[in-house]
Amino acid sequence: MSTDQLNNYNRIASAIEYLKENFKSQPSLETVAEKVHLSAFHFQRLFTEWAGVSPKKFLQFISLEYAKSLLNEKQVTLFDLAHETGLSSTGRLHDLFINIEGMTPGDYKNGGENLQINYSFAESTFGNVLVASTPLGICHLAFAENKQESLALLKQKFPNALYKQITDLIQQNALLIFKADWSKLEKIKLHLKGTAFQLKIWETLLKIPTGSLSTYGSIAKQIDKPLASRAVGTAIGDNPVAFLIPCHRVIQSSGGLGGYMWGTTRKAAIIGWEAAFTNKDTEE
Repeated sequence: MSTDQLNNYNRIASAIEYLKENFKSQPSLETVAEKVHLSAFHFQRLFTEWAGVSPKKFLQFISLEYAKSLLNEKQVTLFDLAHETGLSSTGRLHDLFINIEGMTPGDYKNGGENLQINYSFAESTFGNVLVASTPLGICHLAFAENKQESLALLKQKFPNALYKQITDLIQQNALLIFKADWSKLEKIKLHLKGTAFQLKIWETLLKIPTGSLSTYGSIAKQIDKPLASRAVGTAIGDNPVAFLIPCHRVIQSSGGLGGYMWGTTRKAAIIGWEAAFTNKDTEE
């Protein structure tokens, strides 16, 4: 993604923030365009290039009623629909590519001592990211508004590791996840530092299909701990791998977005973008 495209996302993020806060009033194209200092024509074109659908359709995708409608549908139905429309054969659902390997108790306890971690900064559809990998897989992926602060947070998680700023093949393959065509992806492996409970939650998140949503309570039931919604929410909030592990697909049972480590505007953008991708046949 070019710098211009990244700047475009920042503009679109401002528009999404406005749409998220004002969706009940269904603001007009002209109103939203004015908020981001563009003409209605240029805003419509820019937004459609980024999202693949018009601002009006995107607004529907991030509205409360749309979220509720998704929650009322069975996830298997949406998953089957993805197969029927060719999504699996032409751009396979990225969830199928991801395997999690937990770090050894020793690695977990000693803060990554003897681990070599390669890291790099890159541009994505939703802003700059910091991606890091061990020889066994991706260990960290975070949206990085500030490079120094983001790197410092990574080093806090693995204070005793050896760090090298290198873009390796593991990272390059993982970053393809931000492209709409996932057919070129090889199997993505994650090498994560987490408790057994956290790893179980993160593995459950991978089962939420692209374009679908779940709730904290539903995740708790899936792991046979229906009364552990709060603990589930904490584990989801501790997700160390943005987008690859789709914690953005978990919302409140009311249909509200809920929190997100990397900002609720970005969460709305990702949900809307994925909904647009899986609903191309309904775009206006």
